[in-house]
Order: sequence, then structure tokens, then C-alpha cells
Amino acid sequence: MQLQLKTSFGGLSLASPVIVGACPMSLNEQARLSMQNAGAGAIVLPSLFEEQVIQWSRKTGRVIPAREANILARAQRTQHNWACPDAETYLACVNRASSLQEIPIIASLNGFTAGGWTDFAGELQEAGAAAIELNVHPLRSSEYESSANIETTILDAVRDINAAISIPLFVKLGRNFTSIPHLARQLLSGAQGMVLYGRTPTVDICLDNIKAATRWKLTSASSEPESLDILMQVHGYCPAMPLAASGGISHADHLIKALLAGADVAMVTSAIYREGPDIIRSMIDGLNRFMETHRIQTLAELQTQRPIEFNSHEDRACYISALAARLKPGDRIVP
Repeated sequence: MQLQLKTSFGGLSLASPVIVGACPMSLNEQARLSMQNAGAGAIVLPSLFEEQVIQWSRKTGRVIPAREANILARAQRTQHNWACPDAETYLACVNRASSLQEIPIIASLNGFTAGGWTDFAGELQEAGAAAIELNVHPLRSSEYESSANIETTILDAVRDINAAISIPLFVKLGRNFTSIPHLARQLLSGAQGMVLYGRTPTVDICLDNIKAATRWKLTSASSEPESLDILMQVHGYCPAMPLAASGGISHADHLIKALLAGADVAMVTSAIYREGPDIIRSMIDGLNRFMETHRIQTLAELQTQRPIEFNSHEDRACYISALAARLKPGDRIVP
């Protein structure tokens, strides 16, 4: 049976539903070639941060408002080990990657308050980026009057960036929002896709010196993706929004579950660090076997097999059952 794994995500035509997520490894030309040969549909370059865009804006002569000046001052007091040292280098990386690769290269911007986003987004498009991923990382709560103010700021940034470019804009959100499905519907007017979720380092407290610290680890190969529920929720509430699964996609079963939950594509990062680019081919082979077993010929046909999400009564029943169960060591609850 001839299977068709070509798909699209927010206007991008992709050879497969596996996208390499933003990571420094994608700056390496040989690594990108290996990812492409293994079957990746697209590659996301590592993030350029808003501090770097503010620096670039100041060099181009734009007047920096007080809020951006504060962001830049904080960055200058803290030594950063950026994947790309500055915006100019990043543009050169985008240009070289897009000219060498046969698959789409997606640029990544981290933050959303920099006023220079619109000008720089245009520069990324000129450099050859097939799309832009805006990785939204809000500042501390003290910077905003309310949660609604945070969402309004994000929506304004997305609207302005989208108006400045003609390539797709994808918004990568973290978990810290009151209702991601409702936010997704609002983002329809500016974003061509959403990525769920963007990971953040785990906050810890070091007991030796009683100071706050952060921990950053690869996701475990044995853990299940934590985004399935929110993918089902967003897809059910806002089916017009293209979705990318992100976080914990480690093998073929995870990829298949993400696609069945509502994702159009899945972004893979930790698994590539652990096992190399060939894990992409392994995931695609597993997806092929699943489709052959279930006599599914295209990804569009696979989407018609998506289960309906829990209704409120079922969801409540599963929640109560999980919390009320008496577990023995090693036990697992399977609804």
C-alpha cells in the first residue's frame, strides 16, 4: 500500500509531520543534512532572544523606549551564552541554512515585548526563513497589571509581526495561561499555527547556599507527552488553528498519539540529542507501520480517526478515579 506522509502546517508544505524543534544542534550544517536525510519535514533554528533584537534595533538607529532599555540593562548585567552571539550572525545563519537545505528552515524568536520585532521579522524573511516561530516567554508578574494584560500584549505583538511579513507565523506557548483554547481562537487573526508547549527550566532551591536555581534536562524517553490533553482541547474548541505538538515526543507511538490528539505535526528535540537524527526515520517508519495496520493511506485520512475528547462528565469521572485510587508501589492507573 502506497502511503502519503506529506502534510502542511500553517501554510508550509512538508514531506513529513516530524519537525526538528529549536535547538543549538540545528546550527551545525552536517547535523541539519542528517536530519533532512532522516526524513525531517522542517528544521527550527535556535532562538534569538528579545535582548538581542533590542541591541540590533539600537544599532539601526531606533529609539529604545524605557521598557526595552530595562530589558537590555538586565541582560548586560547577566552573562548569557547565546547560541548565536548577535542578530547579524543569526541572519547569516538563516540565510546559509535556507540556501543549503531542501526543507523549510524556521527562524525562532524568544520573547514578545521588543518593539523591533516587526523590522527584524522582515529581515528574517529576506534572509530566507520559510516561517517564524515566536516563543512567548512572559516576564515576571510584576511587569503586568493582570493576566489579561499579558495576553493583550502577546496578541498585539503577534498582530504586528504578522502584518510585517508574508511567511507563516507560529506562536509557541508555555503552560501558564488561564485558557489556552480561548487564547488560540483570539490568535487566529494573527498566527498561522501554534506550538504546544514551550518548555522552561525547572526552578529549584539550592540548600547549600539558599539561593534560587534552575535545572534544564532532556525529557525522558520513558515519559508520556504531557500535551495530549491540551491538544485535544484546543483542536476541539478551535479546529481552524493548525497545531504542533512539542515536549516529550520520543518515539513513534508518541508521534502517532500527538497526531491523533489534534496535532498536524510534532516537534522533536530531546530524542535527537539522545539517539541522533536517525530517531526521525524510526518515528516515520513506526507511523508507516501503524497506518498500514489500520489501512490508512494519508495523514488526512488519519485525522478522520481522531477520538472525540472527553466530555465534562467523563473528564470529571477520570479525575476523581485517579485521585481516589489507592496505589501500590509500581501501580499505574489506566482509565
